[in-house]
Amino acid sequence: MDWVETTGKSIDEATDRALAHLGVHRDDAEIEVLEEPKAGLFGRIRGEARVRARVRPAGPRPKRSRRSGGREDKPKNPEGRDNKSRAPKPKSNDGERARSTRERPESGRPKQVSKGPSTKSEKVSLKESNMAEGITLAEQGVIGKGFLEGLLSSMNITAQVNVREIDEETVELSVNATPPTELGVLVGPRGTTLQALQEVTRTVVQSKSPGRTDRILVDVAQYRERRVAALGRFANQVAQEVVESGEERALEPMSAADRKAIHDALSGLDSVVTRSEGEEPRRFVVVSPA
Repeated sequence: MDWVETTGKSIDEATDRALAHLGVHRDDAEIEVLEEPKAGLFGRIRGEARVRARVRPAGPRPKRSRRSGGREDKPKNPEGRDNKSRAPKPKSNDGERARSTRERPESGRPKQVSKGPSTKSEKVSLKESNMAEGITLAEQGVIGKGFLEGLLSSMNITAQVNVREIDEETVELSVNATPPTELGVLVGPRGTTLQALQEVTRTVVQSKSPGRTDRILVDVAQYRERRVAALGRFANQVAQEVVESGEERALEPMSAADRKAIHDALSGLDSVVTRSEGEEPRRFVVVSPA
């Protein structure tokens, strides 16, 4: 999955926005800090924190060489084994004289002062400031709605796409039909097809947005709402069993969205704690007594 960049007053705030944008728990994401807020006069904070994040890739583990006994091969020295024993050659005076001649400005000609940004970092910051504006949340919803309507038309599915802004950084695109029976193909087993549909829609919106993209959610026939409610009831039942038995319990492998629903459902309980273990696609949640 592509990286997403978010900003905030602190690194934690920017990280939380990135996780909300991806819809995953912190354990299921890779996060890199691009820029930290700087302290100004009198303890005031200048600038914003900038991070980028993506869903942890589900690639296989790298193979290890049997000859090396599981250790990674060390890179070969292109200079040969005797590189350390070689003494550095002294620089000739002719080279120093030639270089000093090149660096010496010609007499009678004033040095030209370059205009505009002189460093690469200034150019990058100028580019980022121009791209920071992007498009509005409502415009992103219109782009996503147009894509979904075209997809439904190509699949000969009659349905309506509604756009709803949940907060300042989140827009939901809901697909509904009466009756909703033919929409099951867009959900798939345990919502796997729906998750892929959301990622494709988000990618389409990102490709047409010059700046950062806000959080794009796609729901079909209120599946996510019903799924989150069902997972919440299941998580509370498991938490009660863990408290009574005093032993932790590992749940079955789930998608990143389902694991987040479990974490969120039990985050308000002081009697249990949750964590994610394993690797995709067999990553699962463990519920333990506090």
